[in-house]
Amino acid sequence: MFITLEGPEGSGKSTAARHLAKWLRTEGVPTTLTAEPGGTPVGEEIRRLLLHIRSLSDDLDPKADALLFAAGRAQHVARRIRPALGRGEWVVCARYLDSSMAYQGGGYGLDMDELRELQAFATGGLKPDLTLLLDVPVEIGLGRKRRDRWNRFEDTESAVFFERVRRTYLDLGAAEPDRYRVLDASGSVDDTDAAIRELVTPLLHG
Repeated sequence: MFITLEGPEGSGKSTAARHLAKWLRTEGVPTTLTAEPGGTPVGEEIRRLLLHIRSLSDDLDPKADALLFAAGRAQHVARRIRPALGRGEWVVCARYLDSSMAYQGGGYGLDMDELRELQAFATGGLKPDLTLLLDVPVEIGLGRKRRDRWNRFEDTESAVFFERVRRTYLDLGAAEPDRYRVLDASGSVDDTDAAIRELVTPLLHG
C-alpha cells in the first residue's frame, strides 16, 4: 500500500505521516516513512537547493522549478519507494506528485496537462493507492509555522498564491474521489491522527 499525505503549508503533513507510520508498525505492518522533496541523497540536495538557498531560488523560473522537483521525485521513486513496495512494505510519504500539480500548476499557473506528463515520466506512472489531503485555511496553516522555519515559498509568495494552491488541491481531490480523502486538519494533531486511522484501518484487513 502506497499512502501519500498532501496539503497546503502548515497542514501537519509531516507530523501526521510520522504518526501514521509509527501506528502502522505497531499494527505489525512493515512501513517505510519518507518525504518529498528529499528521500534520497540526491533528493536532499535538490531540497536544499529548492527550499533553502534563497539567492538561487529568487530568480528560479517556474518550469525549472517543476523540473527540479520532478528530478528529485524520479530518484525517490527509483531508489526508495519502488524498492520498499517490492519488499512488500507499505510506504507513507509526505508530499508526492500532487504537490507539483498544486504548487507549480495551481500556484504558478503552469499547464496542468504538461505537468501530468512530467509526473508520469518521473514516476514511471506510479500513483498512490490512497492520498490523504489535510486541508486547512491558508491563514491557519501559515500561522502555525514559526517564521524562522519558513521555506522559500513562504518567504516569497503571498497569501493569494497559497489560496490558489489550496483550491487546486481541493479540485484534484474532487477529480479523483477514489484515491483522495479530504480531512479537515484545522483541529488538533490528535483529531487528525484519529481521522486518518479511521480511514486506514479497513485497509489493514482488505
